[in-house]
Amino acid sequence: MRQLIVKQLDYDLTPVAGLSLVGHYLNALRPVFKRIDAALPIKGGVANSDVLRGYLGLLVQGKSDFDAIENYRGDTFFKESLGMGLLPSSPTLRQRMDAKAGALFDFVPPMIETLLSGQKPDYGVLPCGWLPLDVDTFAMDNGGTTKEGVGRTYAGVDGYCPLAAYLGGQGFCLELALRPGVQHSAKETDFNLERVIPMAQRLSAQGPKAPILLRLDSGFDSEHITRGIEACNLAGLPKVDWLIKWNPRTTNVAALWTQLEGDAATQWEHPREGKRVTVWEQAVRVQGVSRPVRRVLRLIERTIDKAGQVLLVPQLTLEGWTTSLPAAQFNAAAVIALYADHGTHEQFHSEFKTDLDLTRLPSGKFDTNYLVCQLAALAMNILRLIGQRGLLGPDAPIRHSAKRRRIKTVMQELIYRAGRIIETGRRLFLGLGANDKAAKAFARVHGELFGAMT
Repeated sequence: MRQLIVKQLDYDLTPVAGLSLVGHYLNALRPVFKRIDAALPIKGGVANSDVLRGYLGLLVQGKSDFDAIENYRGDTFFKESLGMGLLPSSPTLRQRMDAKAGALFDFVPPMIETLLSGQKPDYGVLPCGWLPLDVDTFAMDNGGTTKEGVGRTYAGVDGYCPLAAYLGGQGFCLELALRPGVQHSAKETDFNLERVIPMAQRLSAQGPKAPILLRLDSGFDSEHITRGIEACNLAGLPKVDWLIKWNPRTTNVAALWTQLEGDAATQWEHPREGKRVTVWEQAVRVQGVSRPVRRVLRLIERTIDKAGQVLLVPQLTLEGWTTSLPAAQFNAAAVIALYADHGTHEQFHSEFKTDLDLTRLPSGKFDTNYLVCQLAALAMNILRLIGQRGLLGPDAPIRHSAKRRRIKTVMQELIYRAGRIIETGRRLFLGLGANDKAAKAFARVHGELFGAMT
């Protein structure tokens, strides 16, 4: 192998040519950025909209620390591609987000809704015709720090427990609300749902026009939450149904098993030796909800475990799912399968923590980290949109076939592209390499976005 000689060239290159695609989506949010600057004016220096644009430019690269902005001082392409007037320094970025975090909270949800309503992406409607809205909490490990709000989480680590809401099977994030680590998942969830459900209804009305299916785990099994969900069913908006994992709490499982054993109508299935399963339904009354609500229940009896060990005492597992879905269209098996599909959202949690580098949040202040999480949801949606446009067509870089690409894949294939910056005739060119296998897809997406945003 011939020795490579390292040489710094006398012209500019960029390792993140994909920021030009991100800039087109930020350009679609100009009305919101203008409202931010009007509401929070700066007499001199970097505008608040430029602070947000700059930090979003870091997040779409999987960088969450404020110091990373220093790598783009004097970088013409970074500013031009993101539509920035001035680039903030690392101290300015940190201090401004600390000072203005609380005032910026209410601007990010409209940015998310404006972005998605303008693009009308493929959200991923279920085969049954409902558009899923998956809401859940997850743990962020920030152990060993004294950050505000860090506490012992349900996962046994010190950190935060943000609540995330994903619309559709493609994982578009409507909200990533940071919470203290010790907060129970159901606490204050009604306030989150008051924002998220109407947003999901409006987006569905503008796009697939499908009813919403809200899926929640047993930590949200509460009549108070259920009544709040039902209150969102207003005229002129898509209907909202729910599917909530039942929390057995103090149910006497052994007594129920004895009762079912003595009932001749009980039907048992035997999926394998030493395992019996019975499934049944029962009507449920929820105060304040007039339409029919039912609960699908499943009791599993194991006398031999999966390793073949015979058990002295039968092992009993009771599960349940409360739903407003019509019984005529969804039998017990269909309800259970729909909830099993809810588990896909765990992949989306992973993308936040790994692909966007948000396991350990960058600030010691809770409000600043809350704003970081909100902006991360916006960054995730931008990357999802780029992935749908650029990585699922025939000209996409060669990958295994898939219905959805991870955020990391979008970064690798379309954000981290080498490009040469050429400025001539008052115009700025972005040149891609002759051997760049993603160049066709990149140029196509860039052209589509340019035509749509102008």
